Amino acid sequence: MITYIKGRLIEKNPAYVIVETAGIGYYIHISLNTYSQLKDREDIMLHTHFHVREDAQVLFGFSDKYERELFRLLITVSGVGTATAGVILSSMSPAELTSVIVNGDTARLKSVKGIGAKTAQRIIIDLKDKISKTSGTVEISPSTDNTIREETLSALDVLGFSRKQSGRIVDAILRENPGLDVQQLIKQALKKL
Repeated sequence: MITYIKGRLIEKNPAYVIVETAGIGYYIHISLNTYSQLKDREDIMLHTHFHVREDAQVLFGFSDKYERELFRLLITVSGVGTATAGVILSSMSPAELTSVIVNGDTARLKSVKGIGAKTAQRIIIDLKDKISKTSGTVEISPSTDNTIREETLSALDVLGFSRKQSGRIVDAILRENPGLDVQQLIKQALKKL
């Protein structure tokens, strides 16, 4: 329903932000990862997930689309609700979580508050194949700027290139040259596609 919110940051807290857009203040739950990405900017944009329960309608915000996708995958696992998914994403970066799930590291998942052995195994079993498909590659660099990566992949997708193939090439380029901007990254990727 609401895919992103762009506006003025009114209040920032490690668990939530308040963003004003068109005179309306939105209370948005965030992870510590997103909190650290926001820095002290006045104008922000968060990718959102709108969650409706019997007793509440809650908005979750993420610094990039990949973190939001991981959140959505986590809440599909039986026994993992929005609060638990938020704790997991606050305990490790999206790249770390991807690596933990793909490599089947139940010990690392169990180290997250509220995650027991059965839940850790269920997360890995349910999401391993899905994450391998969505990430396009098992090895994801934690230093990768996911916004630049996503914008590049979207541009290449519009140009008609396969997202999976583009993802592999973009990740390889970013590992070699992590400081590239979107335009430079697209140019280098086009040379290799």
